[in-house]
Amino acid sequence: MDSRKSFNVGVIGAGSFGAAVANILAENNKVLLFSRRQSAVDAINSTGMYRTTKMHENIEAIADRELLCKQCDILYPMVAAVNFSEMIDAFSPFLEPHHILIHGTKGLNIIDPQHDSRETLSRADIQTMTEVILERSKVLRVGCMSGPNLAAELNEKKPAATVIASRFDEVIKVGQETLRSERFRVYGSHDVLGVELAGVLKNIMALSSGMHAGLDLGENARAMLLTRGLNEMVRLGQAMGSNASAFFGVAGIGDLIATCSSPKSRNYTVGYRLAKGEELNAILEDLNDTAEGLHTAKVTSRLGKHYKLELPIMDAVYQIIYEKKDILESISELMTHPFDQDGKFGI
Repeated sequence: MDSRKSFNVGVIGAGSFGAAVANILAENNKVLLFSRRQSAVDAINSTGMYRTTKMHENIEAIADRELLCKQCDILYPMVAAVNFSEMIDAFSPFLEPHHILIHGTKGLNIIDPQHDSRETLSRADIQTMTEVILERSKVLRVGCMSGPNLAAELNEKKPAATVIASRFDEVIKVGQETLRSERFRVYGSHDVLGVELAGVLKNIMALSSGMHAGLDLGENARAMLLTRGLNEMVRLGQAMGSNASAFFGVAGIGDLIATCSSPKSRNYTVGYRLAKGEELNAILEDLNDTAEGLHTAKVTSRLGKHYKLELPIMDAVYQIIYEKKDILESISELMTHPFDQDGKFGI
């Protein structure tokens, strides 16, 4: 690497979303893109390509954690939730209070791995990715990036928007200055928990929407599903301490519409293929990427039990995936579920 180069923005994770975010950032900044895989680093630097994606000329790939943290004051972790804690632990020795981290990971972490098999979970048992960063590193200024941001469309340079949520105005401003362009609009929010939970919970609805599409149940059914699904998201979010407003913004209903309507969504694709009769392991092997909703469904099923909430759609997704319940049987039960009041959101 040329030691004379000066980078101030780094992306951690060279998956499909990390590569897409790096390309957006590179329109305004020199970017270091971190990957654990030296083969990915070599391919990006030698060919300017990541898989089938052309990488911006302002991007340089790197596999050195310490050098990344020395070169970059602003870091964007874009790592799957299942690997997020491990990633922060690996970077923690090189992270200092002056760093700003804005993550784009939509997942929930069970604090004590021994609780992974418990029948119920409460808010005290769960961490958001923002909380993981604050607990496991010296970093103080943290934000999250959430919205309808399908990686394939971002790489195609189609118009999109996102939300940067943080307690700190400075973090929101940094996110806007580094990401914003004529094709990418960046909103700000101080409701960190609400924005994170909206992005997390919508993945379960994307799984369910994919199943509906796989069974060709029509747009009327999809509209009903998304409306009632949003209701469940709001009620669980409020039980966990967030307010409802984030669920009706770009990071909530905006992301819900995108991921529940597009085959480019990983969670939608998994649900669709399950409904077509494929086995989950075969789908995931072929997908070669992470569908965050699968883990989230395990968590929300137990959160709902703890808070004594009726979450029929979330519960149905869990039962279909982990208890091998028949999809058509689950849909029949949803259609006869004794909810008959419309227009009331929340608890």
